[in-house]
Amino acid sequence: MSKTAITSDRAPRAIGPYSQAVRAGDLVFCSGQIPIDPATGELVGGGIEAQTAQVIKNLTEVLSAAGAGWDDVVKTTIYLTNLADFAVVNQVYGAAIGGAPPARATVQVAALPKGAAVEIEAVAHLSR
Repeated sequence: MSKTAITSDRAPRAIGPYSQAVRAGDLVFCSGQIPIDPATGELVGGGIEAQTAQVIKNLTEVLSAAGAGWDDVVKTTIYLTNLADFAVVNQVYGAAIGGAPPARATVQVAALPKGAAVEIEAVAHLSR
């Protein structure tokens, strides 16, 4: 099976040796997105709600570059530096993904790149 790197200029550039996403067959594996504004390369301000919204926006752009959308997402993993933020993240995430929600895991981590409070990765299935 071959794999293809997916990139979007509308999402933050990778900050290391990885692709924004990789397509392998009918699956798209999106790297974790943090709340970086792609126009400035800086973390967004405004707390966990604004950071989560930016992460969703970044993932939406990467999914779109792969020819996918949230209806195609089958699994996500959410990383939080503070599980006390779970309710707010859950609200923003739930409002954004719509439809039948994908399978998901949420974990607390000690730290995230660039001091972000939230990171989300996704796996999508393209049936077309």
